[in-house]
Amino acid sequence: MNVVIVDGDVSYPANSGKRLRTLNLMLKAARRHRITYIGRCAAGSEEDRLAPSFLREHGIEPILVYHTVPRKAGLAIAARLGANLFSSLPYSVTSHQSEPMRRAVTEAARRERVDIWQVEWAPYLAMIDPALAGARVVIAHNVDTLIWQRYHDTETNLLKKAFLKTQWRKFCHFEEDAFGRATRVVAVSEEDARLIRTQFGQPNTDVVDNGIDRSYFEAVHGQRDPASILFLGALDWRPNLDAVGLLLDKIFPQVRLQEPAATLAVVGRNPSAALAERIEHTPGVRLHANVVDVRPYLGASGVMAVPLRIGGGSRLKILEALACGLPVVSSRIGAEGLTIKPGEDYVQADEDAMAVALVNAIRQPAAMQAMAEHGRRLVLETYDWEVLARKLEATWEKCSPNAHATTEIAK
Repeated sequence: MNVVIVDGDVSYPANSGKRLRTLNLMLKAARRHRITYIGRCAAGSEEDRLAPSFLREHGIEPILVYHTVPRKAGLAIAARLGANLFSSLPYSVTSHQSEPMRRAVTEAARRERVDIWQVEWAPYLAMIDPALAGARVVIAHNVDTLIWQRYHDTETNLLKKAFLKTQWRKFCHFEEDAFGRATRVVAVSEEDARLIRTQFGQPNTDVVDNGIDRSYFEAVHGQRDPASILFLGALDWRPNLDAVGLLLDKIFPQVRLQEPAATLAVVGRNPSAALAERIEHTPGVRLHANVVDVRPYLGASGVMAVPLRIGGGSRLKILEALACGLPVVSSRIGAEGLTIKPGEDYVQADEDAMAVALVNAIRQPAAMQAMAEHGRRLVLETYDWEVLARKLEATWEKCSPNAHATTEIAK
């Protein structure tokens, strides 16, 4: 089939969970289908310099659109947020509207017939003219309504809470409409799929889990330091910032009271200057920003902490940790959407119990390692990108008008 993937965040280099998922599924599917990738980035950026040649080497035709999303800083953001009070759309949806992206999509449709239009976030469905032929597949990396509800539920400032409530409600209406206009929706977990089917009334929803590159992670070996705690995640994503704040404010100080030798490594991309400065002045904590390879940290740490209170979808970082045999202590929301079981594959501990669980992990490394080994076997057997790409292709087959002919040719 001829598939065009429309993405608001160019997925190479793959330095975030979303990018890893988009890229790995696309690379596997490109062996069997014709893939055109329309991605949005800044001219001269790392993505602009590296992505085109990499994608072409793997049989994917790249079309990069130089139209950046407005920065979330300065007086301009305040003006845009004020204007959004009069819009029926969530702010993040309006900020991703792009006429250059629409033109790129229209030009791709003009050149050749498209069987599947796949958008990597529901707002990019608006980039595709309804008159254009081809099925629409929406990838729901998260259910944004759920994330904004959790933003609201964890916020204590009343003014911010009121704003978050308006965004939550707007996303609820937006996702109901967007998912309803899709031919099929792909969720990353059964929990998200159930929400899309029941709350948003879209029965044509499939599940394609997040995954890992088995060969990349299973060979990781290192001298683990039981007292070394790892936090891994993009540091420009609000749920991760909330989790890091919780670690620094509450959890890690409690751990250090009982285990003074404990250390915390915060590994992630694009930390703010304020976060970097705070970590620099926090005893026992070190920041490792924009690292090229996370495997050395996965191999040297004694335990990964995932104290997420906000989120949706599922966490690739937990899969990566377990694939390396790294023990995991996670909140319920952190491990949400994965088939791993608390008490067998990882330790589940929410906010109030997280410090105790981490202290126990430091003091009982052998027991934690045995649990991580159980989780490692499960992850390596279940979450392989090749298997998951086949599931995505099955979704394409379901919604393509040429599905029967394609299947017959494949036979």
